[in-house]
Parts: sequence; C-alpha cells; structure tokens
Amino acid sequence: MKICIVGAGLSGLVSAYMLAKECDVEVYESAGTLGGCLSSYNNNGYSLERFYHHFFDGDKSLFDLFKDLGLSGDVEWYEGKTAYYADNRVFPLNTPWEILRYPYISCIDIFRLGLLMIKSKKVDYRDFDDIPAKEYIINMCGTNLYQSFFEPLLKSKFGNMRDQVSAAWLLGRIAIRSNRGISGERLGYLKGGFQSLVEKLQTGIEESGGIIHLNTPVKHVDQYDSGSCVVNGRRYDALISTVAPRVLPDIYGGNAKTIPYQGAVCMTLGLDHDIGNGQYWINMKDDAPYGAVICHTNFVPYERYGEHIVYLASYFSGSLPDGYGDMMISDFCRRFDVPVDSVKWQKLAVEQFAGPVYICGYRKMIPDYSNEGIYLSGMFSEYNYPERSMEGSVASGFEVARRIKAVMNVEDS
Repeated sequence: MKICIVGAGLSGLVSAYMLAKECDVEVYESAGTLGGCLSSYNNNGYSLERFYHHFFDGDKSLFDLFKDLGLSGDVEWYEGKTAYYADNRVFPLNTPWEILRYPYISCIDIFRLGLLMIKSKKVDYRDFDDIPAKEYIINMCGTNLYQSFFEPLLKSKFGNMRDQVSAAWLLGRIAIRSNRGISGERLGYLKGGFQSLVEKLQTGIEESGGIIHLNTPVKHVDQYDSGSCVVNGRRYDALISTVAPRVLPDIYGGNAKTIPYQGAVCMTLGLDHDIGNGQYWINMKDDAPYGAVICHTNFVPYERYGEHIVYLASYFSGSLPDGYGDMMISDFCRRFDVPVDSVKWQKLAVEQFAGPVYICGYRKMIPDYSNEGIYLSGMFSEYNYPERSMEGSVASGFEVARRIKAVMNVEDS
C-alpha cells in the first residue's frame, strides 16, 4: 500500500514512522526543514527549538514514542517558575507567599482561585465548550481575578482572539497543568533538545524505506472513487493530510470544516545576563507586542548553552505587520532595561498556521479522521482538544496510522 503524507510536523512524522514499516510511505513538506513548529535552529554549537516546547508527566503517547525510539534515557525534568509582568515589575507567582504578595488580587480572590482549581479537576470540561472563558471566570471568580490573573494568560496564548476562547480550553489547561510543587511546575525536556526526536523519526522512516521530500509543496490532489489519488504526478492508495483543514479545499477541492487558526511569531534572543530573575515563564499583564517572555535558560540549565536564551512570543490573526520583530526587540530592551549590545544574536520565526483557537463551539468543528477519502491528523484532531500539545499530536499520528493499518488488514483478508 502506497501512502502519501502531507506535512512533516510532529503528527505527520509520527504517522509516517508507524506506517513505513509496512507500507510504501512518502512525506511532502513545503519547508526546507522537518518538524514544523518543533523544528530547531543549529546555533552556536547547540540545537534550539524555533518555538519554545516542553511536555508533561501525563503524556503517555509521547513516552511510548520515546521508548520506541530509544529516547527514554534522554528525558529530563525541570521546575518551571511562572511570573506576571505588571506595572513595569516582574511578580513571581509560584509559592503561596508570592501569590499573597501579588498586589493585584485579594485574599478573597485567592480563595476563589483555589476553589476553581479544585473544581476544574472534578468537571467534564467538554460541558463548557459553548461558554466563553471570560464569562465563566468573571461569574465564578469576579472581574478583578479575571483581569489580574487569567486575562494575561489568555492574551499570551490567543492574543486578540482571547475573548472568543471557551471555558473548556481553560479548564482543560488547568487539569493538564496540575502537577505543581511548592515553588513551580514540573515540566519535561529532552537532553539535546527536541531536534533529537525529529532526527530519530526521520531515521526510522528512511531506514524502513520511506521517502521524505523537503521544499516540496502539494498544490493539487486528484482523487478517484477507489480512494486512491495522484499527488505531484505520483499515484497513492491513501492520503494523510496534517495541514490546517482550512487550506484543504485549495489542495483537493471538496469541503472542510473551518477551524479558526492563528499565526505565531517568536523572537529568540541570546543575552549575556538573566532578565527573568530565575523565572521561566513571564506573562505580560501590561500591553506589549508579545504576550509572554519565556526565559529558556531559567528552565534548561544555562551551562548547556553558555548564554542566556529568551523567547518573545506572540500570536496574530491575518497578516503580521511589517517590522514586527524590531518592535518586539525595541519594547523588550526598553521594558527590561537591556542594553542593545547585550543582545548577542536574534532569530525570528513566523508560522502562519501555528495552531487552532479553541473558540466556543470548537468541539463541534473537530473533523473526523477520515474526510471525503482523505485521512486527517494534526493539531486540529480530537486528541488535541481542548489544548494542543506534543502529546496530542503524537496520539493523533498513532491513531491515523492505526486506522490505515485496520483498512489494510481488511483488504488483505
């Protein structure tokens, strides 16, 4: 059976890896690198993700993949500390004492926040898919806690679309990220970075006979009633698409559910000093051309890189304004008192379709794994609801491969 896979992000690579052992697999990727949003820079002798990444201790499918690839011994656990930037100050919000000292929420707010955390572990977040997160938090916890605590989080993840996000996303996120200690959150990383995961998948695909085409966009697909198709002049028995569903009609016609996507822009900086005072993730309460400052070397040890690494992360809809990267750096240097000559290097990554926005009613938009003869897998899949993650992309890659293998068994019998 000949399989075509469109997109070499994590989900596409996983499905290719699982199928290449039994099928003739070819992967088409429009970019010049593998991994999609998980791709990396080769920088100053080390590998570094273009977009910040980490994983959680409940990521079963991801750990199964690590084991299969021989990467289990490279799993590392670190403590990720969180802070908020408000009124030109960084406020750590990890220990009970730090939360009590945060001047923008009251003791009553903290009590309400605690009740919400407890409730989030007991409810079915899917029941809240049609309720805006903003409305839910204000009704549960009041306007002040929303504006001072939750709105910066929503802004850092969804930018100007934050008011459309559902309470299902928020409750699901709280449930996923509940493994917090007394001073921070337990988060996972791979020794050497996630480029090792991408390379292991590539090696596994190619050693099984699979072929990967880089810099090769798929512009049109001709389908046949038998389920086969012709892609870039080659005939295949099945097609897996991992691209955003909204672009599918441009490739093969037909219909596709319109899942709202947003773009991501990530400015990565090499600095000669720590600007986060030990904090990993700083949500911006104040207005800035980025929603969060992620101090990578306050998470993964500085000694691994020999310099301090910071991500400035923002999301956008439509087109990114010209000169946006310069705006980010200028604001960051001014706000965090960073002399320009302290910035040793800078790299800008932009992804037009970085991920779905979990608006109200999103659950009804999730496409089936098979749609009009094409298999679908990616950040839009059911396993990535109500929050996208590496775990969800791996699980959806496993699932679409399983379904194709099931069809093969039926045909073989």
